Amino acid sequence: MENPRTAHIERNTKETKIDLSLNIDGQADYEISTGVPFFDHMLDLLAKHALFDLKIKATGDIDVDYHHLVEDVGIVLGEALNKALGDRKGINRYGFWVLPMDEAQAQAEVCLDLGGRPFFVYKMEHDQKYIRDFDVIIIKHFWRSFCDSAKMNLHIELKFGEDLHHCIEAIFKAVARALRVACDSDPRALDLLPSSKGRIGA
Repeated sequence: MENPRTAHIERNTKETKIDLSLNIDGQADYEISTGVPFFDHMLDLLAKHALFDLKIKATGDIDVDYHHLVEDVGIVLGEALNKALGDRKGINRYGFWVLPMDEAQAQAEVCLDLGGRPFFVYKMEHDQKYIRDFDVIIIKHFWRSFCDSAKMNLHIELKFGEDLHHCIEAIFKAVARALRVACDSDPRALDLLPSSKGRIGA
């Protein structure tokens, strides 16, 4: 890609303030601070395994609940990915990954399409609902917000898992690896849209 695939987005509401910078073609240079340690850890893993350069500074009403902050970070991250992808010419468009975590204690299956049409499927069942004080249902809202604002089709399914931390970690790593594949360019198609319709998102 000749043009840098980067984006910088700020989002300020009465509930959250977010400053985010993304470089798709990075080397996993990341610095993330949301005030929610477990969420920071998951975003670190996303950047590391997607090889994204990612800077996030986010604050919000986490004394009330983590929901607003986590969901809004998903919105902004998706907006940044959409902006950084530009016209999406030359990309692989599709990506998928099956990822085990600690001797198959958790296995996540992810497939995605950067074709411009948002659609989201999330299948994750576990008897445990919290990691410390973090309600993991918020992760579903994060991915939905990310999917919608990135204009992508995202399917996530947890096949098996015992340790809830490992389950969520496997999901983030699998999405990251699938994104890495989908965002990469095909040298035979650098000037071509990855769609037989001649346009993305329709």
